[in-house]
Amino acid sequence: MMPFTYQRVVDTRAALMAAAVAPTATYISGGTNLLDLMKLGIEQPTHLIDISRLPLDAIEATADGGLRIGAQVRNSSLAADQRIRSDYPVLAQALLSGASAQIRNKASTAGNLLQRTRCYYFYDRNTPCNKRVPGSGCSALNGFNRMHAVLGSSDACIAVHPSDMAVAMLVLDAMVEVMDTGGVTRQIPIGDLHRLPGTTPNIETGLTPGEMITAVILPPPQRGRQLYRKVRDRASYAFALVSVAVVVDVERDTIVRARLALGGVAAKPWRAPEAETHLIGETVSAEVFEGAADIALTNAVGRGGNDFKIPLAKRTIQYALAAASERG
Repeated sequence: MMPFTYQRVVDTRAALMAAAVAPTATYISGGTNLLDLMKLGIEQPTHLIDISRLPLDAIEATADGGLRIGAQVRNSSLAADQRIRSDYPVLAQALLSGASAQIRNKASTAGNLLQRTRCYYFYDRNTPCNKRVPGSGCSALNGFNRMHAVLGSSDACIAVHPSDMAVAMLVLDAMVEVMDTGGVTRQIPIGDLHRLPGTTPNIETGLTPGEMITAVILPPPQRGRQLYRKVRDRASYAFALVSVAVVVDVERDTIVRARLALGGVAAKPWRAPEAETHLIGETVSAEVFEGAADIALTNAVGRGGNDFKIPLAKRTIQYALAAASERG
């Protein structure tokens, strides 16, 4: 591990000032991903700013009836909150399907959003990886790519984003609140937080240097039934091969509102607006769900080892839509 300095801060302004002074600094909270990357020499920050004790660990009601989730709220606490379980069950389901109980007890809301890919080649410094070393190549293109992206990828990178929580927050239309080193706050739609790889897969988010996530804001509870379905190799502590988050509102067997997001298939949580449009106004049926699944995967491209993800994603979408459309 490379030498680094460490600083613990207790207020947000001090954290931002520290980041402004040390441009190569990195924020650390739970550290469940960052510390592994540092041990492997993939992340090499010269200065760590410990923000785990910032007063950002509350879940508060907003004026319009939504919720403001502080960046330091632990995944386990968020999943257990009664307001999340009753009004945003898709989020609770996603959180409980991610990682192990021990990791959920440590992982923070902001850290979950900003975790990096679990691509084998990204973690192996002996292989080329454009995300780790820009311009070096992508070993996954012609390598073992079973876990990799079928949507939104490029010839520079086919890695996927591993978060379950982010997929659920995307289907809920969450906003991410961030603050820059000058103390200026802005909100980013969660769908715009992460970037597709294009030719610069090493640039993973739209955050500016030193900018820090302070909260995630959920809109007021949405009508309809919510469901998160995750398909993985084993029942616990495994990343998604494919995951699907849906919100479906049905009146008299007619779909009046639909939201659909996918995980495990792209470099960012993937929304399927065309499939949503296809569903609205249709009578609940297997044929309608199959059509939506086909639309959601229209532009999917397999790379050999991950070809199976395309039909798997379609089947998972159909299952999730059917289950969420059932009458209570």
